[in-house]
Amino acid sequence: MERGPSNSAVLREFMPDAQALLKRAQECLQHLALIGNDPDACRCLDECLHTLAQGASASGMREISCYSTVLRQLLQPSCEGCRLPSGALSALAECLDLLDWQLELVDPHTGQLHLDGTEQQLLVGALASALDQPCPSPASATRSLNE
Repeated sequence: MERGPSNSAVLREFMPDAQALLKRAQECLQHLALIGNDPDACRCLDECLHTLAQGASASGMREISCYSTVLRQLLQPSCEGCRLPSGALSALAECLDLLDWQLELVDPHTGQLHLDGTEQQLLVGALASALDQPCPSPASATRSLNE
């Protein structure tokens, strides 16, 4: 799908925010590694992923938005109960590292990410397993964005 100049401008404006949100999410993860199941760090992580998903959606970065939404969906039950298993922290770190790499590779004009989703699916599956959650489908992420 073609993106107009206004979407390109929105994308350029959002990219620094996306990087800052990801950095903040990574800091929350580091905090959770030091002080396990801190409700403030869990809430911060959830808010970062939510804001990143919404902004990415508004900027035309569909893949980034869906991936952020899937991560948030997986983490929500554990974060709400303040029971984030320590094994999930390393899996989440890998997911956030991939997200960081994907943000670097987003087409700055269209917001598209021209990569296959194999690595993303593997990392989401590992996180789901570590959280003892079913692996969400990409369709569920798309539905969540539209709600």
